[in-house]
Amino acid sequence: MPTAVETPRTAGETNTPFFPDEPQGPTVVTTIPGPKSKEAIKSLDKVFDASAAVISADYAKSYGNYLVDIDGNVLLDAYAQIASIPVGYNNPTLLQAATSPSMASALINRPALGNFPQHDWATILETGLLKAAPKGMNQVFTALSGADANELAYKAAFIWKRQLERGGRHTEFTKEELKTTMLNRTPGSPNLSIMSFKAAFHGRLFGSLSTTRSKPIHKLDIPAFDWPQCSFPALKYPLEEHAEENRLEEERCLVEAEHLIKNFPSKVAAVIVEPIQSEGGDNHASPAFFQRLREITKRNDVLLIVDEVQTGIGATGRFWAHEHWDLSDPPDMVTFSKKAQTAGFYFGNPDIKPNKPYRLFNTWMGDPARAIIFRAIVEEINRLDLVKNTALVGDYLFHEIERLAKKYPGKFNNLRGKGKGTFIAFDHPKRDEFLALAKTYGVNIGGCGESAVRLRPMLIFQKHHADILLGVFDKIAREL
Repeated sequence: MPTAVETPRTAGETNTPFFPDEPQGPTVVTTIPGPKSKEAIKSLDKVFDASAAVISADYAKSYGNYLVDIDGNVLLDAYAQIASIPVGYNNPTLLQAATSPSMASALINRPALGNFPQHDWATILETGLLKAAPKGMNQVFTALSGADANELAYKAAFIWKRQLERGGRHTEFTKEELKTTMLNRTPGSPNLSIMSFKAAFHGRLFGSLSTTRSKPIHKLDIPAFDWPQCSFPALKYPLEEHAEENRLEEERCLVEAEHLIKNFPSKVAAVIVEPIQSEGGDNHASPAFFQRLREITKRNDVLLIVDEVQTGIGATGRFWAHEHWDLSDPPDMVTFSKKAQTAGFYFGNPDIKPNKPYRLFNTWMGDPARAIIFRAIVEEINRLDLVKNTALVGDYLFHEIERLAKKYPGKFNNLRGKGKGTFIAFDHPKRDEFLALAKTYGVNIGGCGESAVRLRPMLIFQKHHADILLGVFDKIAREL
């Protein structure tokens, strides 16, 4: 296995490779998927749902920014396992953490953390997850996935709301509450809700799916809670040409948000929002919108949950995307997963922690093995200054796609993500053909919404990778 650079690099040294031994560029030797991938996927589908499989990957050969399949195709990966690989395939720093004695113990002796936490669990959290905690947050509840993190945050919000209504965390439950909750009835099972936004994606479990509004296929045939959904601003681009229209659109959505909070039949305990609606189409709103939304939640005794499952861990040129908002009061909870390689939610208000044990609980309550990996990820991000690197490369990439948009009118529509690192997207009239053609040129990218091409490269994506990507975009624009 090649070895990554041992000495720190700064983001300004974008021409100095973080992974000097990674491939110099893509190599495509078969169709995508190739014959071996097709056969492997066919075999897999007999024992596992492989209906959405794209290729059969060879992760032993994948390295840095490059994903290798079993046919020998080497793809520049600007999708990164649906935005979940932060610092490269087979990153040596992570490999070192993965082969450490603490990792071996965590894997072999996986603890039920709520009852039997390992002796150094606090240290693992303090030197990893909490070292990366958003401003104003000093506690974390670990989970198993992004959807799980959101579900747990919802439960915490409901518990917090009812504790508040009872008169505080020390007020005991009534006999009626204890009896009716076993019948799924009020007051024990209260008529509360979580408000989300149209086109949002927050996961596929029951509560999180009820707040997901991105595509019907995600929700069909699954019973759902009758919870409110608010309009999310549909901004027009370029932003500088539509400033007043966009301001009025955001104002419309904020008025609707407060109306729903005040009037929806099921009392709203929390509002959940993505800094950038990712699965729903890479939809943005201004910092002013989120500042006003925070004011609305505070004014109405409603918690604000920021879903940073996809936007978190440096992808937008800040470690947490909500840092772009400059809030005077931090969110109440921030959920995370994907690039963290673990999951959970952060919080700072001690009243968000349930007043009794076993209220937010499961056997594992997270995974020390994944927390150890995240600690190594944080170390690598800091060592290589990867958040700054992502901001600089994102600025370059956005500027160059702007040039392509002028060169090929109608091919790179509604370009968005300026100043948001490499979290960039645009609309294309033949989006699915665009994505397929990109793979034939050796670039793996993804889509979202109805027509968006979304870029989700790793934090180690540098200018020379961007130039390869831009060259492929130029070729595709001439063909489609």
